[in-house]
Amino acid sequence: MSVPTGVELELDDIQRGVLSPRPTPYAATYLAFRIDDRAHGRELMRRLSGAVTSVADSVSPLGETWVSAAVTCAGLRALGVPRSSLDTFAWEFRQGMRARAKALSDVGESGPEHWEAPLGTGDVHVVITAVAPDSPRLEAAVDRARPVYERLSGVTAIWRQDCCALPTETEHFGYRDGVSHPAVEGSGIPGSNRLEVPLRAGEFVLGYPDELGGVQTPQPTVLGRNGSYAVFRKLHQKVAEFRRYLRDNSTGPRDEELVAAKMMGRWRSGAPLALAPECDDPGLGADPYRRNAFLYERDDPAGFTTPGGCHIRRANPRDASVAGEVRLHRMIRRGAVYGPPLPDGALEDDGADRGLMFAFVGAHLGRQFEFVQSEWMNDGVFFGAGDARDPVTGSAEGGAGYTIPRRPLRRRLAPLPRFVVTRGGEYCFLPGLTALRWLGDLQD
Repeated sequence: MSVPTGVELELDDIQRGVLSPRPTPYAATYLAFRIDDRAHGRELMRRLSGAVTSVADSVSPLGETWVSAAVTCAGLRALGVPRSSLDTFAWEFRQGMRARAKALSDVGESGPEHWEAPLGTGDVHVVITAVAPDSPRLEAAVDRARPVYERLSGVTAIWRQDCCALPTETEHFGYRDGVSHPAVEGSGIPGSNRLEVPLRAGEFVLGYPDELGGVQTPQPTVLGRNGSYAVFRKLHQKVAEFRRYLRDNSTGPRDEELVAAKMMGRWRSGAPLALAPECDDPGLGADPYRRNAFLYERDDPAGFTTPGGCHIRRANPRDASVAGEVRLHRMIRRGAVYGPPLPDGALEDDGADRGLMFAFVGAHLGRQFEFVQSEWMNDGVFFGAGDARDPVTGSAEGGAGYTIPRRPLRRRLAPLPRFVVTRGGEYCFLPGLTALRWLGDLQD
C-alpha cells in the first residue's frame, strides 16, 4: 500500500475528462474525426486547446458541462508527430485496439471484422467527447464546440454516438452503474470507497510517480506530461437474452433477483452483497457514501456472500491477496447507455441497438485495462476457477456455467451465452492542454 507523497497535480493543464466523475444524470456524445489535411488538423488542435475543459475549471457557463479531446496513434501520425516521439508511447496504444482484439477476447461476433465502421479502421484520428447534465445543455455544448472543427475542410466528421446516464443511474441490464471511483492523490476529488487509500497520481496521469515509483511520460515531455490514455468501447447488450437466462435459472421472481445479484456482486439498486447479503436495500444502493465502503478478504474470503467470480469482484478484487497487487490494476471506468431501453418484462429482442459506451482512463494500458480484461474478466485462474469468465460481460460462448458458492452444496447455473458484444473501439491519448497547443504548433 502506497504512502501519500504530497504530490501537487497541475490541474489547470489536465483535461477534466481524465479525473472528474461525470454528473448524474448526464447526456454525452462522442464525435470522431479524420484528418485529411495536416495543417487543418494542427489548427484543430490549437482550437481544441481553448475549448477543452481542465480539472481546475470548476465553473462552466453551462454548469456541469465539459468537452474532452483524444487522439489516436493514427491521429498523431496524421498530425506529423515524429516517429521518435511515437515510439515512446505505450506499445498497446501504437498497435491499436483492432490489433489487440485476440488478447481482449474480441473474437467471434465481437471480432473486428464485425465492428461498426469507422471504429478500428484507422480512419478515427480525433475523438471529441461532450458531457452535460441533460440533452439541451449537451447540444449547447456541441454547438459551442462546433466552430472548433467547422470550416476546416481538411478535417472530416465521420461518426457520432449519443448516449446518456439515466436518472436511475442504471444500464440496460437494470443495474445501477458508475458506483466505484478511485481517489487520486493530488486531485482533490474524493473516491467512492473511504477504505481505499488514494492511488498515486502516476497511475492515471502521465508524468507523475506511480505505485511502483516510476514515471511514465511519452516524449517530448511537453507532449506527454499531464496526459493520459483512454479506451473507448461500444458494447452491445443482449438484454432479452440476459432476462431469459435469469428466468430460466431461477425458481421465481425473488430468486431471479438473487441470481442477478450473485452474478453482478450487487443488487440492481447498487447495494452490494457485501453489505446486504440477504435482500436488496435500495436506500443503501442510493447512498454514495455507504454503498462502496467494503472489502472482501476479512469477512468473505471464500465468496459465500460475494462470489469470487461475480462481475464487481473480478473488476476490482479490492484487498484480495490472490490477485497480486490490486492497486497496480486499478482503473477509472465510466459508462453511458446508448439506444432505447427494452420495455420492462419483454423477453424477446426488438431489434434495436442498445448497450453501453465504455470508457477507461489510466496511465498504463497494459497492466490496467488489458490486464483486467484478459486476466480477471476473461479468465478465472486468479481465484481458482480455471477458465471461467465474467458472467455478465465475459466472452463466454455457451461453454462454462456459473458457480455460486453455497453451503452445503454449491449452486451451478447453466452455460453462459455472450450477453455483451463488442461493436468497436479505439485506444486514444488524452493530451494535456499545453500538449494540445504543442500539437497545434508542430512544423514539418
